Amino acid sequence: MNRPLRTLGVLPNAWAVNEAIADITRPSLPHQVITLTTESKTLRIDLAKAAILVIDMQNDFCHPEGWLAHIGVDVAPARKPIAPINTLLPQFRAAKVPVIWVNWGNRPDLLNISAGLRHVYNPTGVGVGLGDPLPNRGAKVLTLGSWAAAIIDELDQNPSDIYVDKYRMSGFWDTPLDSILRNLGKTTLFFGGVNIDQCVMATLQDANFLGYDCILVKDCAATTSPEYCLQATLYNVNQCFGFVTDSQAILEAMQLGDKRHN
Repeated sequence: MNRPLRTLGVLPNAWAVNEAIADITRPSLPHQVITLTTESKTLRIDLAKAAILVIDMQNDFCHPEGWLAHIGVDVAPARKPIAPINTLLPQFRAAKVPVIWVNWGNRPDLLNISAGLRHVYNPTGVGVGLGDPLPNRGAKVLTLGSWAAAIIDELDQNPSDIYVDKYRMSGFWDTPLDSILRNLGKTTLFFGGVNIDQCVMATLQDANFLGYDCILVKDCAATTSPEYCLQATLYNVNQCFGFVTDSQAILEAMQLGDKRHN
């Protein structure tokens, strides 16, 4: 008598098992192919193999009462991606493209944070640095669970979204991000967030080194650094690490893809 098989694992990296059988063929997810215009080439992309990483859109980086604003940085540029991200993410969710929030979320004891990392924003050792309370709110800078490390309220989150805490500029260093993406069968990654020349770029470069296909969504990313840092990042992504597009091009490609399948 044939007994039913039960799914074991996360699709598409899942087996089907019962007491006697383990089916390890891992059937693929249905294809969702779109044609996307980028600054360098026209891409054919399977959304079934894609995810979007939204990096560091947190109060400390984007809120007028957060850490960067406290140390005198104008965070207005970091808020520009809010509207395009809010427009793009619902369309990705509808297409079952995972939304992954990759955020600084340090241990309260900072045991995995080196002196060099702490020095970046607290070079004298007497300022407000990683783990220190913000004077106006008392929230500890980029500490997991604090208001300071929370995603800004203006961005819409969803229970289906995935969250990864990071402790360096790259979201892949000492985190489960790579394991999660491989378990989900994702090989194409879209990137948004802040700062485009720092944490976004570091994460994108590591993704490229790990073999992922990388697409930077330039209006969904920004930086508080000088303009030349933005331009250098866009140049280097196009030249070395992947492709550059914008949210409107993605939305148009998805709409055309839907029409072809209807």
